Amino acid sequence: MSEQQFQAALDRFQLGQLIAAEPVRLGNFGQNVFLTSTQGTFVLRGAPLDPVQFPCERWFIQQLHEQTQAPVPWPYLLDQNTDLFGWSYVIMPRLPGLSPASQEVKQRLAESERQKIAGALGATLAELHTLTWPCVGDYDLALDGIKPLAQSYAEHVLARVRGALASCIRATARTTPADIAWVEEIITQGQNALHEPFVPCCVHGDYQESNVLVEESSEQWRVSGGFDLYPGLKDPETDLSRPLAAYLEEIPVLAQEFLRAYSRRQPLRPGWQKRFPLSMLLDRLAMWEWAQREKRFWWDERLTLREWAEPFTQVSRVL
Repeated sequence: MSEQQFQAALDRFQLGQLIAAEPVRLGNFGQNVFLTSTQGTFVLRGAPLDPVQFPCERWFIQQLHEQTQAPVPWPYLLDQNTDLFGWSYVIMPRLPGLSPASQEVKQRLAESERQKIAGALGATLAELHTLTWPCVGDYDLALDGIKPLAQSYAEHVLARVRGALASCIRATARTTPADIAWVEEIITQGQNALHEPFVPCCVHGDYQESNVLVEESSEQWRVSGGFDLYPGLKDPETDLSRPLAAYLEEIPVLAQEFLRAYSRRQPLRPGWQKRFPLSMLLDRLAMWEWAQREKRFWWDERLTLREWAEPFTQVSRVL
């Protein structure tokens, strides 16, 4: 991408003259570039993963901006034209703060500060979940709105778990018959608890330290920005597994602080302890399949699915 292309994109939204462009180093997909212009600092987000990604993200960010106090980038300026880059793109404000996922930032923080940050992440996720909806559903591009699920939520979850397991089987022979039997055990133990009623809310879909920014003021940490949503309107517990897993891998006490801060504002529903292994399993299946497919492991490659994933599903580790 050239400076001329970036300037043309800024011109489309009357955002001033380009001063500098810098790639964003964090993230798996390389979709983001920092732009500095005479009118401010921005993020250009391009190369969408599919035609739905940016319109869906825009819809949810607008709802969050209008109905909650969650710190999201607004305005979210979407250009569906592909003439500049060969794909559609977004320009949004660059939010303030530090990335708590940065190793440089982690190295200079005391564990007590990390705990405060984990608590801030929990409280902010609880705020994000105050965006509720009358039905469970997903964004539909044709509607530019929410399409209700055609099945019950319990059926939806079990179909997703079994679909994710099938993807894991295709990805690697290291997903063994014993792993498959273990997954079915988790389903058997948790499926009845899926029928506990809940209020559908906006779930981020990829909530973790790498997708937020944080700031400190008067020895208190707060989340100053959240981004890279993969959202839907579902059970809020869906969003807990990924940050809890990340903290359990690194410093388990951070998982406990995150969950305490979240549940103070959004109390966990009856049956949570039975649903938690199933919810965590779904997230771990997605991570297992991705790592096997991309050959990007952060664990011992000799482990089977159950050997790697089972410790994350143990409720006692986060209580």
